[in-house]
Amino acid sequence: MTAGRDPRARGGVLVVGSINADLTAYSSRLPRPGETFAGDAFALGLGGKGANQAVAVAGAGAAAHMVGCVGDDEFARLVTSSLSSAGVRLEHVRAVPDHTGIAHIRVAGGENDIVIVPGANAALDEAQLDGAFAALDDEVSVLLTQLETPLPITIAAASRARAAGMRVILDPAPARELPEELWPLVDIVKPNETEAALLTGVAVDDPGSAARAGRWFLERGAGAAIVTLAGAGSVLVTADGVREHPALRVEAVDTTAAGDAFAGHLAASIALGLDLDDAIARASAAGAITVTRRGAAASLASAVEVDALLAR
Repeated sequence: MTAGRDPRARGGVLVVGSINADLTAYSSRLPRPGETFAGDAFALGLGGKGANQAVAVAGAGAAAHMVGCVGDDEFARLVTSSLSSAGVRLEHVRAVPDHTGIAHIRVAGGENDIVIVPGANAALDEAQLDGAFAALDDEVSVLLTQLETPLPITIAAASRARAAGMRVILDPAPARELPEELWPLVDIVKPNETEAALLTGVAVDDPGSAARAGRWFLERGAGAAIVTLAGAGSVLVTADGVREHPALRVEAVDTTAAGDAFAGHLAASIALGLDLDDAIARASAAGAITVTRRGAAASLASAVEVDALLAR
């Protein structure tokens, strides 16, 4: 980091994470085991938690720099074109001799289940991290990362960001057992209720239990926890106490990228200088807009849409 420069003055977000092609089938219900069931619609498009969050960051008005891997197939051209069209910077996306990551998604009744085949995402390495951090030192103030790429890379990215004076946001999805060494590197952890329960052992079903789960993260060294509760809003836990943020009421159609919309707008808002409570308000609005539309990256909200919803 350049000597004497406040990292909060840099308005970009470095997104280290997965890039997938999403193959999504929509139906009135999910098939039973062994059953073939006719669906209503199909969509093919950009996905992956990292890519979705980078698109959300760009849509929120911050500079989005993606660090990830794609394959050497037709899906690679699809996803990189989509990222570029969304305004995401791709200088640190690498093509490798493998297939691009795939997510097979089924959506029914506004809910979804997902099978992920990582493919090229598993090739993300520390050399890419080193190149990105060296090149973007004066341009980014926030690292946003998730758990769809190799865990050692997630830890390495958080460590480099902490050393550079950046704020580290971890979206711990898909939830998995994580080493104790990671938590002191994390400024903000953003699990949903299912992820919080899996990580902490606390059954999260209301704001009180969300607060208890949030304290678990702080006790292990994280700076703050935001536990999202879908239609019940979110709970922010910091060393200063607990604050609840209400949800915005909307009609959910597809929840696929709601968490990614929240994470991306949260990171962008912080990079652009908003305080944490205001950033959560914008993130909540972005998530609410996203669930009213089908798809992953294609459903993500823009800053203009967030402004309009908050104004109402």
